[in-house]
Amino acid sequence: MRRIAFPNTDLQVAPIVMGSTDAGTTLPEAEVFALFDAYFDAGGNFLDTAHVYAVWRPHGAGASERTVGQWIKTRGVRDQVTIATKGAHPFLDSMHVPRMSQAEIESDLDESLERLGVDVIDLYWLHRDAVNIPVEDIVGIMDGFVRAGKIRYWGGSNWSPERISAANLFARSYGLAGLVASQPLGSLARANMAAIPDQTLVDLNAAALDFHRETGLPVVPYTSQAKGYFTKRAENRLKPDDRLWFDNPTNDRRFERVQELARRYGTTITAVALAYLTSQSFPCTPIIGPRTVSQLRESLAALNLTLTPEDIAYLEVD
Repeated sequence: MRRIAFPNTDLQVAPIVMGSTDAGTTLPEAEVFALFDAYFDAGGNFLDTAHVYAVWRPHGAGASERTVGQWIKTRGVRDQVTIATKGAHPFLDSMHVPRMSQAEIESDLDESLERLGVDVIDLYWLHRDAVNIPVEDIVGIMDGFVRAGKIRYWGGSNWSPERISAANLFARSYGLAGLVASQPLGSLARANMAAIPDQTLVDLNAAALDFHRETGLPVVPYTSQAKGYFTKRAENRLKPDDRLWFDNPTNDRRFERVQELARRYGTTITAVALAYLTSQSFPCTPIIGPRTVSQLRESLAALNLTLTPEDIAYLEVD
């Protein structure tokens, strides 16, 4: 599996990221280990988790990070993988209240380090933004964690291009550690952002795509397969939640085009949808969340396909 270089870092990562939202809860440890083994054996080296994962399930708090950490320990692969985790997520019963103070971030970070069983986290995401807090303050906090050796690099999950740009301008001006990547909601499917209950999410929309194409800042999109929207639609098995998130005229047109490219290249809709992300002109490494090894292999098949700029423009019909 090829490697993707993140500018201004020494990170060399796989073009597809292994997610772990359900690790250790609805996906038992043995099944997670089988998935991670298959991903690693295929050349994968980029693992993504979060401090908040599964906190909504009984006894789920910390399960994902602990399971990821246990796999790394038992396999002895710490030096061969890039670990990314996220912190500073608001409490679920008060999503409108940010948790972005130094004490709150550090509390989550320290707990993640302990759960993962590592001394340093390679890429630490702030899971949400707090737009009422000046970016200068946030950059100062994160630069401190880099200098303390707790994290190597940091980025923003659900941060707008405007806030990322302002933060990095300040960081460059004062020689501080800025954001090295963004983690938005992003896929070939256009999301109905106004209809999604969680209004703190930020998507990889047309303006954000322009920002990343201009700056070259890497993107690590989540929900990268749009909950399987195009494949489910082709198989007539969409659920109400899929329709709430993704049914719209833009996706009607994109559905026709992703099918046409799948036929042209003799591959699957899943492969084309993921290749849309991995073939971007900037570093783009989508997160996947397979539950079986066969699903993993279907996603990895996207790496056999490189879309042309003309293909990408064709798929981006509005």
